[in-house]
Amino acid sequence: MPRGRYSLHDPHDHTPLGEEHFHCAPGPSGWRYVAQLTSPSGDHSGSVDLTLDELGRPLRLELNAASWRVRGAALDGVTWVRTDPSGEHATEGNVAAHAFTGSSPAFLIATARLLRLTPGAPATRVRLVALTAPVLAPRTLDQSWALLGRSAHPTDTGPLTVDEYRVTTLDTGEQHSVHIAGDVVLAAPGIELEELESPPSSFSAPLPDPDA
Repeated sequence: MPRGRYSLHDPHDHTPLGEEHFHCAPGPSGWRYVAQLTSPSGDHSGSVDLTLDELGRPLRLELNAASWRVRGAALDGVTWVRTDPSGEHATEGNVAAHAFTGSSPAFLIATARLLRLTPGAPATRVRLVALTAPVLAPRTLDQSWALLGRSAHPTDTGPLTVDEYRVTTLDTGEQHSVHIAGDVVLAAPGIELEELESPPSSFSAPLPDPDA
């Protein structure tokens, strides 16, 4: 069950955005990721709770940021309810999309798990609903993902398999690389893995639920 800490920053000007303290693991339902977010000053700024089914679809999502909250799941595409900071107003939404995305590294793992790409295969197009801090307003976007290569790196606990993806945002043509090992993001724009207490999990065998 990996536990660790990501630092988050603006991918364009590198302004620090805070940190994400996470733990995650495959489990009976598929995979779960739980994280607490802190601001650059160290104050609590939000949370992420994402559960995927065995096919990589969002079984349950709850995001909190600046007192905004979104709950969502894969239902007739993806469906969500967004609640304002006062808690008095809730807006429902539904889009014919495959999954959610956002600033959390969890969404990169989720998309890679959903697509299950093979090295050298043609890029695959995916439609996502982006939810980003501070107000978690939904925005639909299209990306293409390609798995450029898979390599093994020696570690003290055995070989670590690292996948390198090329992600293209189709409306702008912007491309970037994402490096993933198991269920941990090693590097991506705006994301740095700062601490990792245990090796990444493999999706081949179930492990205990993070809250167990």
